[in-house]
Amino acid sequence: MSPQPVEARIASFAQLDARTLHDLLRLRVDVFVVEQRCPYPELDGRDVEPGTRHVWLTRPAPAGRRPGDDADEAVEGDAGSEGDAGHVDAGGGAESYGGVVAYLRILADPGGLARIGRVVVAPGARGGGHAGRLMAEALAAVGDRPCVLEAQSHLVGFYARHGFAVSGPEYVEDGIPHTPMRRQPAPTDAPEGAEN
Repeated sequence: MSPQPVEARIASFAQLDARTLHDLLRLRVDVFVVEQRCPYPELDGRDVEPGTRHVWLTRPAPAGRRPGDDADEAVEGDAGSEGDAGHVDAGGGAESYGGVVAYLRILADPGGLARIGRVVVAPGARGGGHAGRLMAEALAAVGDRPCVLEAQSHLVGFYARHGFAVSGPEYVEDGIPHTPMRRQPAPTDAPEGAEN
């Protein structure tokens, strides 16, 4: 049996329908607050900013079903296996999140700086390369702007493979070590007539 196709989506807050917003936020809360045991205000107000872009991978719903039809079913999982996003698997496949497989957001910080955050892969979808594809989609959206993120420290190597470099000292937030990272756009050739 071949794996289900996965589609990339990108939207501003105003472009999200209520069901999709629910599914994206449920995934974030289930992983960052519940699974990682970090009780913090996940809804920080930045999701609704005009420059924020929500990027996610989703599996199309089977014919005759809408994404999320079974999202209210209880999911029990076997905690303990690690996946491609480096989080402990607490169960819950993409079906638990209306077909959402992976998610991140891109914030528009001052000075044209893009900030990637809330990078997450659904527990039941880990190990399928979705985090890498999600980052590729996000970096395509970022384009030639400089970009920063606050990596969970055990994922520094993953982000380095996408062009990010450590940009500051490690720190602990909510009991989890983090490392600031930055990705500079590729240098362009000097314009004609420019001095060396």
